[in-house]
Amino acid sequence: MKRSEKEKVVEALHEKFSRARAMLLMDFRGLNMSAMDELRSQLRDASVEYRVVKNTLMTRAADGTDMALLKEHFFGPCAVALSYEDPVAPATILMKFSENNSALEVKAGVVDGQVVDLAGIKRLSKLPSHEVLLTQLLSLMSTPVTGLVTVLSAVLRNFVGVLEAIKLQKEG
Repeated sequence: MKRSEKEKVVEALHEKFSRARAMLLMDFRGLNMSAMDELRSQLRDASVEYRVVKNTLMTRAADGTDMALLKEHFFGPCAVALSYEDPVAPATILMKFSENNSALEVKAGVVDGQVVDLAGIKRLSKLPSHEVLLTQLLSLMSTPVTGLVTVLSAVLRNFVGVLEAIKLQKEG
């Protein structure tokens, strides 16, 4: 690769590292091509970008970004998973994939500017998705309103019951 091409790659990676919310670094030695294709497909379906990058280019591209916090892990064959929207998605996919493919080793990551080790990535992978969290929040917010409606309808129902009892008493 020529120097000008390397500079373009470094520029593009720097821009991606700057805007990514989650960046997970992994060692993919031992994965066969079909497993790699399956992993890429799962990540692509979740809008997560997967790149295999030379360590020297990644080191240069990481300068001035949160990815620079992971420079100590830039050794051996490295791949990076970048998520621009959902920081939980890459952790969930990679941890589930590594359960079935022991050759994939997740090294570390940066999520919203914080370095996350393997234990942190495992905890992150167990979090529900953004949509599920929003649904749970909406459910919690609607509970008091539902309770109020139930109480108010009970008052009306009891009032109607009293009127019905008075009517039956006067008729009988």
